Amino acid sequence: MTEYEAVIGLECHVELSTATKMFCGCPNEFGGEPNTRTCPVCLGHPGTLPVPNREAVERTMKIALALDGEGAPRSLFHRKNYFYPDMPKNYQISQYDLPIGTGGHLDIDADGETRRIGMNRVHLEEDTGKTIHASATGRIAEADHALEDYNRAGVPLVEVVSEPDLRSPGEARAYLQELRALLEALGVSDVRMEEGSLRCDANVSVRPAGRAELGTKVEIKNMNSIRSVERAVRYEIDRQREALERGEPLVQETRHWDEDRGVTISLRSKEEAFDYRYFPEPDLPPMEPDEEWVAKLRASLPELPAARRRRFLESMELSLEQARILTSAPGWADLFEDTVEASGQPGRSVANWFAQTLMPQVPLDRAAGRADAIAQVLRMVADAEISSTAGKEVLVEAIASGRPPSEIVDERGLRQISDLGGVIGEVIAENPGPAEQFRGGKEGVIGFLVGQVMKKTGGAANPQEAQRLLRERLSS
Repeated sequence: MTEYEAVIGLECHVELSTATKMFCGCPNEFGGEPNTRTCPVCLGHPGTLPVPNREAVERTMKIALALDGEGAPRSLFHRKNYFYPDMPKNYQISQYDLPIGTGGHLDIDADGETRRIGMNRVHLEEDTGKTIHASATGRIAEADHALEDYNRAGVPLVEVVSEPDLRSPGEARAYLQELRALLEALGVSDVRMEEGSLRCDANVSVRPAGRAELGTKVEIKNMNSIRSVERAVRYEIDRQREALERGEPLVQETRHWDEDRGVTISLRSKEEAFDYRYFPEPDLPPMEPDEEWVAKLRASLPELPAARRRRFLESMELSLEQARILTSAPGWADLFEDTVEASGQPGRSVANWFAQTLMPQVPLDRAAGRADAIAQVLRMVADAEISSTAGKEVLVEAIASGRPPSEIVDERGLRQISDLGGVIGEVIAENPGPAEQFRGGKEGVIGFLVGQVMKKTGGAANPQEAQRLLRERLSS
């Protein structure tokens, strides 16, 4: 049986979070009543002229530079001509052969191995509107009509295109996670896939392992989460392999990912570049950024997730998994560093609290700015004022409610009792059998005796101190 290799490239569409749209002054905001954030320019009325959004151009250049790409000395907007109801002008202002950025790479961690994924291009365009299919499920086939909302039309949209260097669904997932973290660190987009500000199309083909020639490419659309991308790519790889093993030819096409059924469905034959009849946008001059401006943008780049991970690994001795989790969003990484400084606790210990308790249970917008409260809880646990179990409860409640941790501890009587001399004596006297068993070398009964101490104190005893005192008393 022939062994097949997957070849995957991702095209990620990133809505920039500028104040206004790409070529007009309409507000760039998610939602709103349909067709209320529009004007003659973004609706393509005759006689209107586009004016480029300088901030959008700067943010696109930052993305290209952050990916270690080259900012083009000369870039150009083109008209991409095709008809679709969600595009009011019947063409899209985009870029073709002279994009803002070319080349570069993105390093990903896949199965414990670092893989370098090449970048093809970073180009800037305007987004289209949104089509709402009038059916119970929202599916095209079941709808008898569709509605168009042009609020999104004209929003600045960056397309980040990778080279076909990905080889598995897991690598596709890792790439998208790393790219999202990088974009969020740059502050260019809110990258919310559920709102469409980060969207991804996947180009997938398979070929016999070891062969350089590419197989027949299929583009997959309608993937609205990182998990969806991984699932869709895995299904498509399997579908193509099975077809080739049966001797069936594959066709170059665009396929729709059906999330509920977990399958891809053929939509249309894949267009080629000449189908769009690209030509330079006559109403927009070429962009020729000077070197000083590009150097200034490069100098303004923040610490990127990969560099931050390396610093966490080296200076705070975190595990790779801890560093990866903490750098998945810059807000969490900032809060982590502030907490380490405020608490004086080792980085690895603080990272455990973040990864295991805080991040799974508390949204970032509630936790942001609460480093002092988090640090207070961690110090109370480290000083044995409260147990680690109580600390987890107090931490979540303090962040959720905004109340001081010490107030919650006192209100709920969670402070541990350290003066346990009398209680220890009572437990030994009331449990002579287990006490003698321990004296005779049966270590396991110490847990039972500690449990009796905890029971007598209503869980307020420090279990480590209780065990130390029990051992000391029973050994004397």
